[in-house]
Amino acid sequence: MGGNILKQLRLSGNITQAQLARELHVSQTAINKWEKGLSFPDFKNQRALADFYGISIDELFGRRPDTKTKGVKIPVLGRVQAGMPVEAIEDIYDYEDITPEMAEHGEFFALKVRGDSMSPRMLEGDIVIVRKQSDCDNGDIAIVLVNGYDATIKKIKKSENGIALIPLNTAYDPLFYTNEEILLKPVTIIGKVVEQRRKY
Repeated sequence: MGGNILKQLRLSGNITQAQLARELHVSQTAINKWEKGLSFPDFKNQRALADFYGISIDELFGRRPDTKTKGVKIPVLGRVQAGMPVEAIEDIYDYEDITPEMAEHGEFFALKVRGDSMSPRMLEGDIVIVRKQSDCDNGDIAIVLVNGYDATIKKIKKSENGIALIPLNTAYDPLFYTNEEILLKPVTIIGKVVEQRRKY
């Protein structure tokens, strides 16, 4: 793994070493050493780095991803609305490939990130791969519909009293909905983010 690759990825996302260290729960010194090639992240941190940047571990090492495996195409949507099946949405920006192995584990679509509420991890224009599901665990990043309008991407925190939709950008406040509001608005989880992709 080239330290220069790690530095380029970080700088292209306008992320500081301190911010990246907080995201990965490691020290800033560790990030600095990785970028200088003085040490190397273990497999757990390699996986965390790849997930953070929305690339494969092969790409972290500067290796070209295997293009021989034919992927399964899924639509990249600009927006998702309640009551409209993904296959019926016409607001399609592009298509992304997922592996056949991933496709066997559910129904997937992709969504183009809008706004900066999830920065620095997710930037406007990034693509997130989403597995359709109606629930998720605390700490998951999910696609949520509020009032049946456009989907929002937020970190989920559940409690006995309701659900909080938490932005990663500290300039934005979390949104909390009581159990009653969840039913009346409604607030609906429609999928879990399983992968992030960024094009340079």
